[in-house]
Amino acid sequence: MTHFQRVATVFGTAGRRAIREQLRQQRMMQKTIDASKLLFAAALVFPLTLVAQALTYPPAQRDEVVDDYHGTRIADPYRWLEQVDSRRTGDWLKAQKRLTSAHLARIPNRAAIHRRLMSLRNYARAEVPWREAGRLFYLRNAGLQPQSVLYMQINPNSPPRLVLDPNAISADGSIAVRDYAVSPDGRFVAYNTSRGGSDEAETRIRQLSSGRDLNDVVGGVMNSVCWTQAGGGFFYVRRTHMPEGSQGDSQAGKQVWYHVTGQTQRHDRLVLDLNKAARWAYCMLSEDGRYALMVAEAGTENEIYAVNLGEPRRPDVLRPPIKLLPDREGFHTPIDIVGDTLYLRTTFEAPKERVIALDLRVGVNANPRPIVPEAGDVIESAAIAGDRIALHYLVDVKSRLRLFTLDGQPAGEVPLPEIGAVSWPLNGRPSTAELFYSLESFLKPGTVYRYDLNKKEITPFHPPQVPFDVGAYETKQIFYPSKDGTRVPMFVTAAKHLKLDGTHPTLLTAYGGYGSSLTPGYQWDIPMWLEMGGIYAVANIRGGGEYGDAWHRAGMLENKQNSFDDFIAAAEYLSSARYTAADKLAIYGYSNGGLLIGAVITQRPDLFAVALPNAGHHDMLRYHRFTAGAGWVSEYGSPDDPADFRYLRAYSPLHNVRSTTCYPSTMLLAADHDDRVVPSHSYKFAAALQAAQRCNRPVLLRVAGNSSHTYASRRAQVDEKTDMWTFVVGRLNIRRP
Repeated sequence: MTHFQRVATVFGTAGRRAIREQLRQQRMMQKTIDASKLLFAAALVFPLTLVAQALTYPPAQRDEVVDDYHGTRIADPYRWLEQVDSRRTGDWLKAQKRLTSAHLARIPNRAAIHRRLMSLRNYARAEVPWREAGRLFYLRNAGLQPQSVLYMQINPNSPPRLVLDPNAISADGSIAVRDYAVSPDGRFVAYNTSRGGSDEAETRIRQLSSGRDLNDVVGGVMNSVCWTQAGGGFFYVRRTHMPEGSQGDSQAGKQVWYHVTGQTQRHDRLVLDLNKAARWAYCMLSEDGRYALMVAEAGTENEIYAVNLGEPRRPDVLRPPIKLLPDREGFHTPIDIVGDTLYLRTTFEAPKERVIALDLRVGVNANPRPIVPEAGDVIESAAIAGDRIALHYLVDVKSRLRLFTLDGQPAGEVPLPEIGAVSWPLNGRPSTAELFYSLESFLKPGTVYRYDLNKKEITPFHPPQVPFDVGAYETKQIFYPSKDGTRVPMFVTAAKHLKLDGTHPTLLTAYGGYGSSLTPGYQWDIPMWLEMGGIYAVANIRGGGEYGDAWHRAGMLENKQNSFDDFIAAAEYLSSARYTAADKLAIYGYSNGGLLIGAVITQRPDLFAVALPNAGHHDMLRYHRFTAGAGWVSEYGSPDDPADFRYLRAYSPLHNVRSTTCYPSTMLLAADHDDRVVPSHSYKFAAALQAAQRCNRPVLLRVAGNSSHTYASRRAQVDEKTDMWTFVVGRLNIRRP
């Protein structure tokens, strides 16, 4: 078994002199180009002459572990890598790190790539603000701060005031600080901290007037808390019991608890046991503080419970939660509560969603009242702003913001400054006639806008300034046929007037899971790829929510292969249409998208030159046994069920690695504190691929430290992107055009 690494030839003085002359001409032609971009361009002028060298992979012992699945015996030789904190696994990981670092260090352009990425990441940006206690709160990053800072403004035009700087708590960003919740009376802000950004966090309370923390520390919290009206306490979601061991307990359900400000956690009260199979759970509070909602999501359905907090909305008058819509199966997403009326968007009798209303005074027997009927386009998100319902529709994966009265009458649109995607969230309040939203595209980062519903005026809110000239590039939407003839959309971003000659390096990505839509979005590292002559392609495969519930169901459970077929068809289309060729095509996917990449390289390794599966769940026969995995059964099915086992076994990346195959050059990415998709998925898959690889294409593993599934410091993000793009540039032998 042989493998190779790439090294560059060394150029003489004449070559360097020619390069300097070329750079001088570039400066004369483009005087305004960024200095870091010049250095980046200079480094990429050097052609890469590659020589094959054998890679010696760290030995991974094969244990004799065999499981019986409904009469089928399945070997699991790398089961020991599930013990992520064992010395045996630790030694193997250290050896993998040395191998990956040594390989990347030999690729000449790494320093230039890092410099350009640093410059592209260094721009000020703000997130969508929310209104609480008559003030605006929002997160803003000055550029390269490890974590964004929480600010407050009295109104959109007043000067900002610092509320909480996470970088003072964790200078290196190794402790994530997030999930802020301001009490309705404006006295406190609750915030979560977790080592490496793991899902389970500790909630702390800071007094806004003094900037000092109270003694309260609430552990095991899964997301943002929900304050009761007088700041006397908050609801929070935690697992049924704390996970034990390195991989946690996937069978733990979700519970809602109530914490009284000033008391210890042992005095907290259990409010509700939620669906044990819930993938995600959260709480909400009405603006007037009279009602609290608890929501548990599982696959294409969820459960909603309401608590009437009554008067004076104190913790000693908590009433039992009441389940809403008990006989209406579907995915019901609360929008907001106005008085006693709860507005929801739902897939019940509406695969592309509609808006209904419930009278909370009726409780469990409340019948849904139609407000806005289902349309031809899918509803992606919604908010209530003043006396209007704002609905974000996807029209062939592009955004449209429509307004309706509270009784469902059309009330115009929010004009969008350009074609793009409205990002989550939409923020509004029934008491205030304003709507905040962020609009972005593949070429422009999210810009926050405030829409005044009375004046019908749009104003930007702390707009970003990016060190990238978008004028030379454009995004086009194309449609291609999948294996079964289904018409699938794909966005292609590249240089204008692109010549279709099959020579362009291309990065193709997709997600295709959980009904989540992959809309046009700015990725801060992609401009560098475009400057190098690359193409960025995003396929909206089945399993996502781009066309509603039916599109989701067509790529889940026994239909999951459709997602893989759609992605494979996208790759084939890009080659047949002469955008690129198989030896120029790199693919990337994250989380469910990481599973996608693992599946397609084991099914069609010939289609791709480079593969980058990030945080993928690659062992689909044991995924449900770890941390959050049990909550995914509604999306994928359970290997404990004989029927589900058959199709899971058919595509599970780990179980479809073949020793006689040449796989693409692969870098598996994982995070050491990922307690959602545990990193052992990537460890086992890496070991299997390294043992099976039968050609000179490297298989590497990169594990990010002090990072999790949803969190990494700014520095860690730049470092990971540097390694990722260094690997791609080296493997595709990219030269500056």
